[in-house]
Order: sequence, then structure tokens, then C-alpha cells
Amino acid sequence: MALIRWEPARELRDMNRLFNTLFEPSAGAVMRRWSPAMDLVETEDNYVLRADLPGVSEGDVKIELDDNVLTISGERKSAHKEAKEGYYRVERAYGSFSRTLKLPEGVDADSISASFDRGVLEVNVPKPEQRKPRRVEIAVGGGEPAIEAPESTDAAE
Repeated sequence: MALIRWEPARELRDMNRLFNTLFEPSAGAVMRRWSPAMDLVETEDNYVLRADLPGVSEGDVKIELDDNVLTISGERKSAHKEAKEGYYRVERAYGSFSRTLKLPEGVDADSISASFDRGVLEVNVPKPEQRKPRRVEIAVGGGEPAIEAPESTDAAE
């Protein structure tokens, strides 16, 4: 068994750190900003965004699409009350949040749907249709070239 040397100064530093965190709860809470965790999953037809919003009601969440930028914003309100006696500690973050996501060109804003269930927001964004390549015919003899849509994707031989 190994002997461990006792260092009273180190124990005093640890006790000071413990007391500082107990008696100054507002210092840590003010500096922390809440940002909900989000997952983005790509399926065959959709982009599916899921955001964890515990303690937030669907009325406190706003979803906007502007210039192919999807913004989810809202607010989680503080639930703590003023304590008259004793000490308390607040570790849960609260306040306003805003998360943005750049979507690909061509997303139809009217086809985006959202649902809210048990604190999880789910936003479904249908993928835009892929642009099909166009084939440009070369005119012979100085005439105007004709523009055609290819019959298949491997028509550019």
C-alpha cells in the first residue's frame, strides 16, 4: 500500500473553491447562456431537425424561414423564486435562444412542417427538387443553337 502525504494547504484550497461555488450562485448563472441541443438528420426526401426544448411551451417557440435561413427562436422562462431565508443554487440555464440553419436553394417554405411533443420540437423540411442538366445543341452554319432537355442523365456523350 502506498503512503500519501497529507497536504493541509491543498485541502484548504479545495474547501475555498467549494464555499465560493456555494455562496455565489448568481455569478455562474449570469455567465451561462442557454442554447438547446439540436440534431439534423437527412432522410431520402427530407431534412429533419429535432431540438430539445425542456420547460418551453410551443407558444414560446418561433420558426421562421428568410432567404433560405431557418431560424428557431424562443425563450425558457426562469422558474426560481426569490429566497428569503437560507441559501439556494440555480444551475439550470434559462433565457432567450436562437439557432439558425442555412438550407439549400429551392426549399419550398410552404411545405415545411413542425410538431412539438414532450419538449422535443421536430421540423421537417422537404428537400428541393434537383435541377436537371440542360443540353445545348451546337448549330451548324451560323444558325441559332437549340436548347433541349436531355432524355436521361447520361445523354451528355
